[in-house]
Amino acid sequence: MKIKYRHLLGRSMAVTVHSRLVAAVGLIALLVAMLTGTAAGTAHAAPAAAATQESAGWVCPGTPIPSGYVITSRAANGCNGAGAWYIQPVQNGIWVCATSPIPPGYVLTLHTANGCNSNIDTWYLELARDGQWVCAGSPIPSGYVLTSHINTGCGNIGIWFQQLARVGQYICPGVPVPAGFRTDAYNASMCGGLGGWLLLSA
Repeated sequence: MKIKYRHLLGRSMAVTVHSRLVAAVGLIALLVAMLTGTAAGTAHAAPAAAATQESAGWVCPGTPIPSGYVITSRAANGCNGAGAWYIQPVQNGIWVCATSPIPPGYVLTLHTANGCNSNIDTWYLELARDGQWVCAGSPIPSGYVLTSHINTGCGNIGIWFQQLARVGQYICPGVPVPAGFRTDAYNASMCGGLGGWLLLSA
């Protein structure tokens, strides 16, 4: 009985010593991580960077613009004289600088040559919709076509009438044919005299 008791006592003491050693090693590792910043610092680095990229504010030239953001102003003296750009989330009906990305689904509907706090071109962004006049050079969202044209619109750079693609429309020259459609007959009087192609089902 005494031998078995001593054996169990020895095993118990060994387990206790081992547990205390593991705890001590863990504590030392935690202290080292806290002092060097390799624990909590790494865990919080990514969210902090993401929060910076997804917040409105001033950025220097060459800074990647997050998806869904646009450039709305310029400070000529910012970024040590290189000029700084103000970025913010896009919204329906917003003036943006000529250097701004145009998020998917948006089109250019107005233009001025002296905006953006720096007398440079600015564009008015709106969500694409059926039956809308858009400026020359505006993106053509998927499923839309241009069906008419006026030379003097959008600050004299020209405007185009944008519609959802339908069978029986005449589309302007150079307009991509949406999936599910094909072009057929040509009519020289369509698209404000530029000519147009009849849109049919593929």
